[in-house]
Amino acid sequence: MYSQTNAPQKRLSKDAVKVWLISEMIMNLIGFMIIGILLYLDYRFSWKEWIGWILIGITVIAVLGAVWSFINPFLLYKNWRYDVDEEFLQLKSGVLYEEHQLVPMTKIQSVATKQGPLLRKYGLCSISIETMGSSHTIPALPKDVAIKLRNQIAHYAKIKEVES
Repeated sequence: MYSQTNAPQKRLSKDAVKVWLISEMIMNLIGFMIIGILLYLDYRFSWKEWIGWILIGITVIAVLGAVWSFINPFLLYKNWRYDVDEEFLQLKSGVLYEEHQLVPMTKIQSVATKQGPLLRKYGLCSISIETMGSSHTIPALPKDVAIKLRNQIAHYAKIKEVES
């Protein structure tokens, strides 16, 4: 069985932090624009007083969420690890709640690389691994590493399927 000494060691690309920060900034900007519009409409049309208080509460929560969204990417990067061998895909992630996953190669049905506009800008890809009952993602790997890893996982999964 796997022990702490066999915990995954490979890390994501350092550019993952940049991608996550930019993504969070875009989401926060959209959220604050919506809140700003609602606050303006509340002021302009003198909605009921309780609506204004709810909007202020939402604004406070959004500000706290925005602060967390600028801390979280650094913690995610620090804690994300993965490793692959002929038997298992190992994933370790989590900031507040650490999660260790062992995915048997015999259970992997498909593996794919994905690349959105932000990942493409930094030359990164994410890998999506599908099993019968779940899906797993390794985010933000350099494109060449992601392609090699995808092919390695597919090779190991196929070998184990043929041997069974």
